[in-house]
Amino acid sequence: MGRTFEYPKTSLNTVNRRGHRGKYDLETIHTLINTSLVLNVSFAPGFDSNLDDFPVILPMIGAMGSFANPSAGLDEPLDCYLHGYVSSRLNNLVRKACEAGKPGLPLCLSATKVDGLLLALSGFNHSYDYRSVVLYGYANIVTDPEEILYGMRIITDKVVRGRWENSRLPPTKADITSTGIVRVAIKTGSGKVKADPPGDDKADLEDGEMRQRVWAGFVPVTETLGEPVPAVYNRVNGIPTYISQHRQDVNEAVQTYSEELVQKVLQAE
Repeated sequence: MGRTFEYPKTSLNTVNRRGHRGKYDLETIHTLINTSLVLNVSFAPGFDSNLDDFPVILPMIGAMGSFANPSAGLDEPLDCYLHGYVSSRLNNLVRKACEAGKPGLPLCLSATKVDGLLLALSGFNHSYDYRSVVLYGYANIVTDPEEILYGMRIITDKVVRGRWENSRLPPTKADITSTGIVRVAIKTGSGKVKADPPGDDKADLEDGEMRQRVWAGFVPVTETLGEPVPAVYNRVNGIPTYISQHRQDVNEAVQTYSEELVQKVLQAE
């Protein structure tokens, strides 16, 4: 069996509360990043004196990858590529951090999938089943034209697998100059997975009258892709196979995980 790579546990990334839910293996963490449609990117505006001291959180599109080793799997060390506008606040702060001699702009990436609603007898015991991940790293602007194209390709193919080769190519000079690809060198990270049934206090569980009155259970939550709708200017007949196949694969994976989670909850009860 091959070696399983993990992010080393430090004071920054170690899951303390409910530590048994912590995940450190690269494949679990990178897969969650690459299957989350939106990443939350957080950073401090310390390199820009025109901004207040409030931390900044931006919803962005990003994907894990390695320009140096394009064939690397999700279980191997990877960078995170973020898509943005060339003159965005984030990109400007990254430049200022580098000009100040820093290894890049320190930032935090996070993503969360809610897999179910846990409805307990007491509102104080309600919860979610979820999968979450947090990554820490240093952001730098990608300047190599080939690496810009690499970043754009993996981000585009994250939206719909195979979309890059089935979109307008080659990119124009304006495409390249107006797009700011940021590469985040990941230093550490961790994930957290909660896949439990509802839980209640012993006193509530022993209250037969209340259990007859208050419904308790698990409500699955899934994020699926709907039927594609052509744009008004579309001239292609039918839905291309690569889009239909991507939709089918995503929805099947989501449904499989949800069904497995339901069975786990039922067996636990």
